[in-house]
Amino acid sequence: MENYINKLLNAYGESIELKTDEFTLKHLYQSIGCSFQKKWISNILPYELTKRSIKEAVNSIMTMSEGDKFYSTFPDKILTPDYGDNWGRFANYIEINNRAIGNMNKERCCCGLINTIKLLPAVPPSAKSWANCIILSQIFPNIYGDGYNKGNEENSIYGIKLNCGYSENIISNEIKNKISPEEQIIAFNTLAHFRGIKTGFRTIISEDQLKIAYANREENFRWHNDRHVEIYINEMTKLMKLGFEAMFVDSAKHIGGYDMGNYTGVGALPDYKLAQEIFHEIRVKSGKTTICFIGEKSTDDFNRYENMGLNAGTDYITGDDFDKVKELCEQFKYNRNYAPGVEIENDNYGGGITYEQRLKRIKTALFAFNSASDKLPSFMQMNDIFPLRHDTDTHKIMMENRSYSDNSDKHSHIKNLFSGGDGRKYNHSVGELFAHALCL
Repeated sequence: MENYINKLLNAYGESIELKTDEFTLKHLYQSIGCSFQKKWISNILPYELTKRSIKEAVNSIMTMSEGDKFYSTFPDKILTPDYGDNWGRFANYIEINNRAIGNMNKERCCCGLINTIKLLPAVPPSAKSWANCIILSQIFPNIYGDGYNKGNEENSIYGIKLNCGYSENIISNEIKNKISPEEQIIAFNTLAHFRGIKTGFRTIISEDQLKIAYANREENFRWHNDRHVEIYINEMTKLMKLGFEAMFVDSAKHIGGYDMGNYTGVGALPDYKLAQEIFHEIRVKSGKTTICFIGEKSTDDFNRYENMGLNAGTDYITGDDFDKVKELCEQFKYNRNYAPGVEIENDNYGGGITYEQRLKRIKTALFAFNSASDKLPSFMQMNDIFPLRHDTDTHKIMMENRSYSDNSDKHSHIKNLFSGGDGRKYNHSVGELFAHALCL
């Protein structure tokens, strides 16, 4: 079995010999209880990690080995954290906009996945009773200008091309002749799994927001086209085989024409039976029993979404009322396959939540239950862990791919994208909440 972490290090001209990382030890947070085995970095700003080398990132990840065993070279085989087949019903989902944290070089954008690897040490690992799962905002090329930052122009992540590989925004072209885009994805998933974190990706199902790309032409996606459906299933299955286990389905509430008065996507959606078949086929073709599907806003007709094949749904209840969330947890504790989730922030967030309210919601998501084994799933954005600068927001960076570089150095985009001193203090407060939760 090929060691893709060694291959990644070699691609950057780095030695595969690993060393204890002093920066990590200085910023280390640990769970309270559990013999302090669960570790991560907090009280940081994202650029402090993304400006580090890939070797330093891997050293950092190894320094926080949960079993307190330091490997001088990265192990050849790493398995996904084992929380059973229905882990997605209980998980905390943290969406990382990997495009937004890409390297900006004039009008071009790349390496969002590499920078997400560098940010991995600052994502808290999973708890004893439930998993933390990173959802990546972008995998496939976006329709409106992939590989470019376009200032304030629309360059939405909500329109994607299939059948043409992976986004230029996220891969490193500098090293792709030494480690392919697929192998870069495997390396990310392997390192996340070593950190004790599950992984997944966001995808689109509104057909006018999808295109099928061929060598010399593109086609508008249509759900009634069997060939298009086959390509869709195969593309999602391929990602699962690269190490992902979760698929966040945008606009899932409206599958089959349900509640179309509140539908804001563009184009037709698959019918109910076809959606069932798609989810089933992805599970079967991937050969994985652990895949979970999360539906955006799929949380009012609970039986409908559970029978569709979903494991969790967003936007049913926020974390503003601890007692109501605890009551909902009790209501669903006997359903081990599907539950609506607690929302801290979603991808449509346009501002208005204070740090205090955000921390209250996270606290509710992590602690509003009678038994940790019954907790509801929860949904967070990158902004909930690493606050963005105050003149932008989560939805804006989904719709635009703007560079915040001041041209002073290549790291200034990420430094300027996030909040400064107040963001550091907030990140510390989030770290304290997770420290008390991870041994539950």
